[in-house]
Amino acid sequence: MSAFRTIWTNSEKLVVVIDQRKLPHEWVEVTLNTYKDAEIAIKNMVVRGAPLIGATAAYGIYLALKEKEEKQLDDSFLEEAFIALRQSRPTAVNLFWALDRMKAILQSKGRTSEIAWEEAGKIVEEDVETCRMIGVHGLPIIEEISTRKGGEVVNILTHCNAGMLGCIEWGTITSPIYQAVQKGLKVHVWVDETRPRNQGANLTAYELTRHNVPHTLIVDNAGGHLMQHGMVDMVIVGTDRTTRNGDVANKIGTYLKALAAKDNNIPFYVALPSTTLDMSIRDGLKEIPIEERDQNEVKYVFGKTSKGEMENVLICPETTQASNYGFDVTPARLVSGIITERGICEASEKGILELFPEYT
Repeated sequence: MSAFRTIWTNSEKLVVVIDQRKLPHEWVEVTLNTYKDAEIAIKNMVVRGAPLIGATAAYGIYLALKEKEEKQLDDSFLEEAFIALRQSRPTAVNLFWALDRMKAILQSKGRTSEIAWEEAGKIVEEDVETCRMIGVHGLPIIEEISTRKGGEVVNILTHCNAGMLGCIEWGTITSPIYQAVQKGLKVHVWVDETRPRNQGANLTAYELTRHNVPHTLIVDNAGGHLMQHGMVDMVIVGTDRTTRNGDVANKIGTYLKALAAKDNNIPFYVALPSTTLDMSIRDGLKEIPIEERDQNEVKYVFGKTSKGEMENVLICPETTQASNYGFDVTPARLVSGIITERGICEASEKGILELFPEYT
């Protein structure tokens, strides 16, 4: 489907990622030589998106074992790597899932870099297929709307980036869209800019452009107006963590889109790989940790000047204090359905367990 992936390995068996902070203006590849490089890439959002964070963390463990073997370090070095990577981001559950999976395989098959290399590669390949299947199950939703509209354009609103840049290939929210376009359906995407880091403007718009998907960039607060005037047929967002009862943590502002969709009788779907389900918690508002990031992400906007230079620009008085909550929680009652690699289910414990009975 895609001409590139978001994480790959080179001939020296090192890990390479795209510095997504530079997109859409510059394509910069970053080589991760050590687990600390992987930790920094996750923490500083060189890579972002729950599935990609998980894959990067998995390869971080491989890099830790590679260094441990080359320098003949003891097991405490590996444990330090697990701890550091676990602390790199607090909200995306894929991070912890991937690290737990790596720890389990190393305990059962041996703590070698080769075993870690193979398992991290499996995590990457599984995510590609998972996201493809999310598209397979999400496509009929778009097809039904298209049929109901007599083949006219289906208008889809997104928030943040849960496309291939947040995964490995296909993406979660974009997989149904890409497959609809491949099938010849007329689709148009309203792209929220997604302040403060502008992942919608920078990343979603970038990949939709690369895949020739018609789209329009909008300010975050335009969504409600568009819905009121019949200009949105469905909303689809991703998630970094979804609870046992279907509460959804996603980029800040998602909750407001869900409220507007509910008020205007517009379906609001969440596309997720099952790896982002956290069945250990029920109440998203009380139990999901909400990351608070550096206030300068709010106070400054990063972009390309008319001279072609990349700069951070201050948009408020220098002494003004800013708040920067990274995520919010959308209650399950506002979610029309959850699109997973196994099908679509109700946003509830009952619905989730019907698709994933092993989580009982």
